[in-house]
Amino acid sequence: MASTNDLKNGMVLNIDGQLWSVVEFQHVKPGKGPAFVRTKLKNVLSGKVVDKTFNAGVKVDTANVDRSDMQYLYKDGNDFVFMDTKTYDQLPIAAETVGKAANFLLENQEAIVAQHDGTVLYVELPASVVLEISHTEPGLQGDRSSGGTKPATLETGAEIQVPLFLEQGTKVKVDTRDGSYLGRVS
Repeated sequence: MASTNDLKNGMVLNIDGQLWSVVEFQHVKPGKGPAFVRTKLKNVLSGKVVDKTFNAGVKVDTANVDRSDMQYLYKDGNDFVFMDTKTYDQLPIAAETVGKAANFLLENQEAIVAQHDGTVLYVELPASVVLEISHTEPGLQGDRSSGGTKPATLETGAEIQVPLFLEQGTKVKVDTRDGSYLGRVS
């Protein structure tokens, strides 16, 4: 148990049997009336974001979430197999739990796996990863300087939009949160 005065970004709360992560919070002291805490909470499993207001000093139930550094090893059927980098224990994680992170996962890549009471909640990748373009149409002559984009397939099979001048075999930096192109890597 913790007080609403102790809230921090990233803290996980157990509200009505569901796990919610604190995205942001603000302590408000109005001119009259009691102080309160305005929060933005994200459901850990579904990703749904809600606004919730608590009275200041109210007790909230915190959830114990273990975040551990793991390395992605391989895909086994519908499961992604990760290895704990400290204990070398292997952990199969269902494709539904890995979610969109699968679009940017390469073998031997590091990731953070969050667990609560032995249940895997989510897989968190670094903010950006470097991947190679495995297929893209050649850019048209004369289109090299314009701001247009074209679809490109990455080595993981994910498809993103890249500038027209990029060619097959080019390494690019990709934002893992929204799949956007961040730049070329030499």
